[in-house]
Amino acid sequence: MPKRTPLYETHRALGARLIEFGGWEMPVQYTGILAEHQAVRTRAGLFDLSHMGEIEVAGPRSLDVCQELLVTDVAQVRLGQAQYSVLCDPEGGIVDDIIGYRVAEDRYLFCVNAANIEKDYDWMSTHNRGRADLINRSDEYALIAVQGPQASPIVQRLTTLDLTHLRRYWSVSGEVAGVSALVARTGYTGEDGFELFVPAQLSTAVWTACLDAGGKEGIAPVGLGARDTLRLEAGYLLYGNDIDAHTTPLEAGLQRLVKFAKEQFLGREALLRQQAIGISQQLIGLKMVEPGIPRHGYVLWHEERPVGRVTSGTQSPSLGMGIALGYVPPACATSGTELAVEIRNRRARAQVVPRPFFRRD
Repeated sequence: MPKRTPLYETHRALGARLIEFGGWEMPVQYTGILAEHQAVRTRAGLFDLSHMGEIEVAGPRSLDVCQELLVTDVAQVRLGQAQYSVLCDPEGGIVDDIIGYRVAEDRYLFCVNAANIEKDYDWMSTHNRGRADLINRSDEYALIAVQGPQASPIVQRLTTLDLTHLRRYWSVSGEVAGVSALVARTGYTGEDGFELFVPAQLSTAVWTACLDAGGKEGIAPVGLGARDTLRLEAGYLLYGNDIDAHTTPLEAGLQRLVKFAKEQFLGREALLRQQAIGISQQLIGLKMVEPGIPRHGYVLWHEERPVGRVTSGTQSPSLGMGIALGYVPPACATSGTELAVEIRNRRARAQVVPRPFFRRD
């Protein structure tokens, strides 16, 4: 039986089409994926992300534990700041990608992927070895996101916090619609926006207040379908598709995250070896030159040889062409390289391009 977020009945009342995703029953769309995608790109969209998990690491040794678990340098994260990072296993494979928020001097909140909550908590517990207070707070929080060019004025109407000075990847605590919240300027769409961590039992009031506050701007509830097209246009990775335990940060184009200057973190030795030897596969961005929509699992060809597979793909609503992510040997990964995508027993021409596919000016 799939789990349900605190906003499940709200989604049903709005006429959402619900599907199972990551063990949760979630809205895939309300009025339609294209319309919802366009709402976020031109106005604002409202997302229920309450299926995501929240794991707290607290106590005097919390920084030591975070430094060992994550490939990034958590010591550089200031109070109120957020950091995108990955958890690696000893072989360098990606256990999960997360956003960590430093919410107090000795307290960090990790936002983890929905399907990985229990796995991540067990992994972190194993390597914590009793040094920090480790608490799975996923059931306590609902996560509501407002994303799009009009997100800032909409959320500002609901709070006395001055959001004009809240920078990207920073957060602040306060009230939103009269409810205590952690307000983070983060998101998964390539647009400006906020993610609101609020008490689960009060999430309906915050959701309704956001819809009411954004009525003038034309805010729209947005499901997982448009969330996927938005994140792919922005070049963001999806765990289970683009990264997993069989891929490393170096292969996935996340080498900027890996801070080898740290003396110790899980996967460090394996990643150092891989850096010295060289990677055998590399994540690329791909745009279609000929008509066709690339999909997960489609074979990639180079000069009559199969060289890799698509990990995520779609028809980009903003660009009007097929776009994809996938892994190929480094020799085929140079920008401008022509590849072909096998689509229903035919090969359609495509080209390796930089990410993101879409960037807000």
